[in-house]
Amino acid sequence: VQLQASGGGTVQSGGSLRLSCAASGFAFGSQSIGWYRQAPGKEREDVACISKDGILMYTADSVKGRVTASKEIAKMTAYLQIDNLKPEDTAVYYCATDPVLWCGNTYMPNFGSWGQGTQVTVSS
Repeated sequence: VQLQASGGGTVQSGGSLRLSCAASGFAFGSQSIGWYRQAPGKEREDVACISKDGILMYTADSVKGRVTASKEIAKMTAYLQIDNLKPEDTAVYYCATDPVLWCGNTYMPNFGSWGQGTQVTVSS
């Protein structure tokens, strides 16, 4: 299983970023994709979870209303767009998956396979 998040960068408060998660080595169309983030000195935080069919199942309260997430199964790529970015969104963002865990409507599982993260920095 390989996952690689990309698309991070530095953006001003109020801007948008679209992160990508390139996947290989597993049945991408059969597994959920979770997005997580970790800011310096803080615990990892759930962000959003996409079902195997590309439906956004779960969104954390901290990003609710500002997130769009999807999958392009043919490209084996998942996406996370965050709008109206805030300085508190600054973190390393990761995508993850698991063959036996799936997104819930009100929770995100702790997926077992993780990729390299991408840094998002929001300046005020």
